[in-house]
Amino acid sequence: MKNHIIIVGGGVMGSSTAYHLRKIGFEGKVTVFEKDPVYEYSSTPRSAGGIRQLFTTAINIKLSRYSLQQYKKFPQDMKINGDPAEIDFKQRGYLFLATKEMLPAIKKQKKLQNEMGVPSQLLTPNELLSVIPELNIEDLSGGLYCPEDGYLDPYSVMQAYKHQARESGVDYISEEVDTILCEQDQVKGVRTRNGNRHDADIVINCAGAWGPELSEKIGLPIPVVALKRQVFLFDTSVPLQKPLPLTVDTTGVYFRHEGDRVITGFSEKVKPGYDFSWKRSYFDELWPILAHRVPNFESLKLESGWAGLYDHNTKDQNAIIGGHPKMKGYYMALGFSGHGMQQAPGVGLGLAELIVKGQYETLDLTPLRFERFAENDLVLEQAIV
Repeated sequence: MKNHIIIVGGGVMGSSTAYHLRKIGFEGKVTVFEKDPVYEYSSTPRSAGGIRQLFTTAINIKLSRYSLQQYKKFPQDMKINGDPAEIDFKQRGYLFLATKEMLPAIKKQKKLQNEMGVPSQLLTPNELLSVIPELNIEDLSGGLYCPEDGYLDPYSVMQAYKHQARESGVDYISEEVDTILCEQDQVKGVRTRNGNRHDADIVINCAGAWGPELSEKIGLPIPVVALKRQVFLFDTSVPLQKPLPLTVDTTGVYFRHEGDRVITGFSEKVKPGYDFSWKRSYFDELWPILAHRVPNFESLKLESGWAGLYDHNTKDQNAIIGGHPKMKGYYMALGFSGHGMQQAPGVGLGLAELIVKGQYETLDLTPLRFERFAENDLVLEQAIV
């Protein structure tokens, strides 16, 4: 009998898992260890908060479709003291811009998405102007657009999951887990940095960018590294006519509204590591791309920036979810490579079902199993931002 489940990492993934364990009826003890209780460096609040179904693999589309439906009713379902749990979900759409060379791939993506119920549309250059009137379409041949998608406030989502988990008896402990304790290929609990031992027969690694280090310590390396991602907030002197969808330029630079400001970023090539510095000089590299695409961005004021960490899966840029084949009681939910926020509701539920019921019931997350690396059955996602 599973009497105690320990979750390492209290960000959105750990808190969603804790919440769903209780929701599906697990009555044993659940403890979440979070070393950063104010979430200063946590990846969740540093995320750009995009929610999209515009993926190229069936499992990612399924996960995002499920999670999108949850986020639409999140404020009511997750009420706190009778008040809606506001997460500022704005369904302003997601838009991938395309050159002529990119069109065949985008048409293929759209076909799969439509088959799975995603209302994605292939827009002509002129149709793009109905979404963003100021857009420079000279070098564009179209764009893939989904009006259902959008963006939200990640911190509010995480706090709502955490609040509901605690209300249902989940303990949150502000200590750093030093190592997972094992005996003869069986998890026995964790030991924290200050030497305290906590016994448990199941440990779930939801530590994000810090998760690989924890796994390595028990001789179970995983193909995940910490990669810095910078986000910049700026104001334009000439406001845009319409609120922006989360727009991904042909170069990979993305931008969206944040209130009446705009945020932007790009998956820059960096060395793995825990680096939270952000540099104005890097924004100077993005600015010409932004100004080319939207003339309003030629005159802007950079107001602030920040950096967060992706838990980047080096093999196929997708999540690793489920138990480890070589360690009984050791489960993982990491390696999301930037799309954890939009998959958190589905992953938390799936992992809870797998642990408590012994199988996936709502969503089959088997394609994201750890064993896929040895089996060479990778989930190759093309639409990475």
